[in-house]
Amino acid sequence: MPEGFKLDTPRVEDGAAIWRIARDSGTLDLNSSYSYLLWCRDFAATSAVARDGEGEPAAFVTGYLRPESPQTLFIWQIAVDEAHRGHGLAAALLDGLVARTAGELGVCRLETTITEDNAASNRLFASFAERHGASVIREVLLDAGLFPEQGHEAEVLHRIGPLGPPAGHRP
Repeated sequence: MPEGFKLDTPRVEDGAAIWRIARDSGTLDLNSSYSYLLWCRDFAATSAVARDGEGEPAAFVTGYLRPESPQTLFIWQIAVDEAHRGHGLAAALLDGLVARTAGELGVCRLETTITEDNAASNRLFASFAERHGASVIREVLLDAGLFPEQGHEAEVLHRIGPLGPPAGHRP
């Protein structure tokens, strides 16, 4: 983690801060505050927060194990509070969560969906795959026409794996 930040498992009381970070991101589909509270309770083992010097969430990543493929970690959302951007928190969170879930849960693949116009997320996951020596397969998972609201872009599935240790990592 970048200096001054600590990788941690989210707690229920982090749900409100995570909801605010998601709301203020400007790119994520915002879920109800209730869902973030439950996420911190039920999916804490497959999610992570970066805490600042005061112990407050500065960034988060939420994920879950795919029921049909329990060695696959699906990343639901990842966001960094605007005040803490530019420190490499998103990449550090992703690497830290994958390292934890690989060791504890046997994760060896990662999936996420990203819209074509989300350049930052596309770069984040491409660089993650490169650091881990993994291939990336992209295909449309959810076509824009499936969404009930107007203007939602297609969600492109990124399948990344198999995962190796990050470049420069020494066992």
